[in-house]
Amino acid sequence: MNLLEKAILAHGKSVNNVALDASSFLTKQIDIQILDWCASQLAIHFQDAKIDRILTIESGGIAISTLVALKLNVPLVVMKKKRSMLDPENVLTTNVFSFTKNSSYELNCNVEHINDNDRVLFIDDVLAHGNAVEGTLAILAQTTATLVGVGILFEKSFQAGAEMLAEKGIDTLSLARISSLENGIHF
Repeated sequence: MNLLEKAILAHGKSVNNVALDASSFLTKQIDIQILDWCASQLAIHFQDAKIDRILTIESGGIAISTLVALKLNVPLVVMKKKRSMLDPENVLTTNVFSFTKNSSYELNCNVEHINDNDRVLFIDDVLAHGNAVEGTLAILAQTTATLVGVGILFEKSFQAGAEMLAEKGIDTLSLARISSLENGIHF
């Protein structure tokens, strides 16, 4: 059992048998030692993939993505869920459904932050149904960049996201694979 799995068992909470509350060590309060270990594992896995930049979605993926970007020495681009008055007119957009929030949002990214033929690594905290990755693929489809990998802190293997990524042949590393959240946390 790795460091993240131990932390999930010690501090995580199953919510309604379908969601994992990791707020005490990954989201609302961050255990930097665990996050640093996770970032090292992701950086090692993708170090030979010739990554040009990392993409993530605000806000859950920012902390882990920042550390991985630092370790790989590449820029980090944060895709936003809401436009601001500071955004240029030329943004890449798509609609994404959030399983956790049970609502849709418009994902957007400044077109100038993705270069032609970039090799992109998507990093996020959770993989459930794969909607965030699908949104990222839709954003990248508006460019000439390519998604070459996905790094995830924990996946809920009992939901469709991991299978969808496998079917697409996308190199994916999930540091913890949760097989069930019914009556506790199970790997």
